[in-house]
Amino acid sequence: MSTQIEPLLTIADLDAMPDDGNLYELIEGELFVSRAPGLTHQTVSGNLFVSIKNYLAENPIGQVWTTPGVIFSEFSGVIPDLVFVSNWRRKEIASGERITGAPDLVIEIVSPGAENERRDRVAKRQIYGKYRVKEYWVVNPENRTIEVFLLAGQTLKLQNALTERDELTSSVMPGFSCKVESVFRA
Repeated sequence: MSTQIEPLLTIADLDAMPDDGNLYELIEGELFVSRAPGLTHQTVSGNLFVSIKNYLAENPIGQVWTTPGVIFSEFSGVIPDLVFVSNWRRKEIASGERITGAPDLVIEIVSPGAENERRDRVAKRQIYGKYRVKEYWVVNPENRTIEVFLLAGQTLKLQNALTERDELTSSVMPGFSCKVESVFRA
């Protein structure tokens, strides 16, 4: 008796997906589909972007982008909410229209729903660790927390679980800090 194996999708398949308002991501050949994020999600993303962009204006050590395509392999391509790439890594992985390799920092803002949370906390954390993203933030607007994971080998390990009373800092952006409460401000 033979077992039918489902074919893995590739980045070429991902590029052929329709432009229908959904976000298509590929993790180890498995397709994940998301809808456009809501206003709370966009507000949090904007607040983080402005904080990082202001830091980079004073400390020009890299670039921050919102929702860039990040290609890790033929079978893994994702669209994180925000990424930071240092100047020395930029020439290596961000010379075209997409990032092709591990950013220094990836930020995911959890959208409502158990499937979205599982994707950000499990599937994406595993793929980001495998391809050696140095730092990963999981931002949860619902409970107003930020979890900071740092790379240890090929695993992203929880370094800090921050609440609104805390200060957010980064190992890949020396001197960066912002109040967690400011991330969730409307």
